[in-house]
Amino acid sequence: MRKMSGIGKFLKYNAAAYLFLMPWLLGFLVLTLYPMVYSLWLGFTDYDFTKPDSTQWIGFGNYLKMFGSVFGLSEFAASTDEVVRVDPYYIKSLSVTFTYVLVSVPLKLVFALAVAMLMNQKLRGVPFYRAVYYIPTLLGGSVAIAVLWRKLFEKDGLVNGLLGAIGFTDLPGWITNPKYALWTLVLLTVWQFGSSMIIFLAGLKQIPQEYYEAASVDGANKVRQFFSITVPLLSPVILFNLIMQMISAFQTFTQAYIIGGGRGGVLNSTLFYTLHLYIQGWTYHEMGYASAMAWVLLLIIGLLTALVFRSSDLWVSYGTGE
Repeated sequence: MRKMSGIGKFLKYNAAAYLFLMPWLLGFLVLTLYPMVYSLWLGFTDYDFTKPDSTQWIGFGNYLKMFGSVFGLSEFAASTDEVVRVDPYYIKSLSVTFTYVLVSVPLKLVFALAVAMLMNQKLRGVPFYRAVYYIPTLLGGSVAIAVLWRKLFEKDGLVNGLLGAIGFTDLPGWITNPKYALWTLVLLTVWQFGSSMIIFLAGLKQIPQEYYEAASVDGANKVRQFFSITVPLLSPVILFNLIMQMISAFQTFTQAYIIGGGRGGVLNSTLFYTLHLYIQGWTYHEMGYASAMAWVLLLIIGLLTALVFRSSDLWVSYGTGE
């Protein structure tokens, strides 16, 4: 009998598996990998999708347009000998986004953990409350909730109506005031704590009650038990939630677009990075510049995620004694 070749063996034993994987592979190659590679190339071009024939290679011109203001530039000559103005709002969008992430993510995790600990108690109606607390996560990213949030925090909205009813006067329009606009969005994302709460609750269920009983016998109060037992044993779950919520916060768009009126709010107080990217790409048709911005965002998220993973050696315990 003729011996089967290496390719023949591969097809014989793996053809069925790759046949079933084919829909996913095609989707990944066509809908994910190809757009990513194409956008990477666009990031080095001056591409206007309304004038595709005028596309020109400009090298790192788009990246210089982003960070030129850091070096004191207001304009520069691209490789096409065309004078390009540095983006005056890019650093502002970075500042707004980092402020939002650094404030909203810790607050959201703390609030989610507090509610999860309450839901971990043996109380009546806990399954009902779990479902109720999860609803904001399902609805919070929708356009309808963003519109409702905007109405609530307008100058003549429900929030000011309630505050006025208990004696407060001269209340601002929270959405239109640059001092408070970003904090209304922070409050909105903290309100969407349901997914983190469910994950924290699952982690709390895995902690043996014997640890708390032994700590009580040794005289440890609830606060000591929380920091000596709950936090160390829950640290892998905290790490997971931290990374997922950080990535999600950097990608926030709908709330900023609707609540900020699609232009970043008053004095660009809610000009999130993704909103600025959208404006550059779809309003000004600078799709090459928008593609470069998207890759910078990917790099920022990747570096911060790697930094969190790197720091996890100092504060995450996996119960291995290390």
